[in-house]
Amino acid sequence: MAQQPKLHVKTGDKVKVITGKDKGKEGEILRAFPSQERVLVEGVNYVKKHTKPTQENPQGGISNEEAAIHVSNVMLIDPKSGEPTRVGHQVKDDKKVRVAKKSGEVIDK
Repeated sequence: MAQQPKLHVKTGDKVKVITGKDKGKEGEILRAFPSQERVLVEGVNYVKKHTKPTQENPQGGISNEEAAIHVSNVMLIDPKSGEPTRVGHQVKDDKKVRVAKKSGEVIDK
């Protein structure tokens, strides 16, 4: 059984999309799917979803909702400078924490 890959971002992180149809957009990560290496970013990658009429929604129709994008297409936003940055790891107080490469700022509090 293969081990689940580690992602450089977590739920709640502010990220910027660096490639694809939504390049340049920023948003918060709503959900992460480590097994598929994908993340759901707020306000990014809207797709049209066709829904059948149900008791809750008797009309049915077409709705817009966010779809997951590959984790390699997003970069974490540096909490200090507000620019996209790569993520490094350091051990502080016997705890492994994520660190922004641009400013050296600790991301995990």
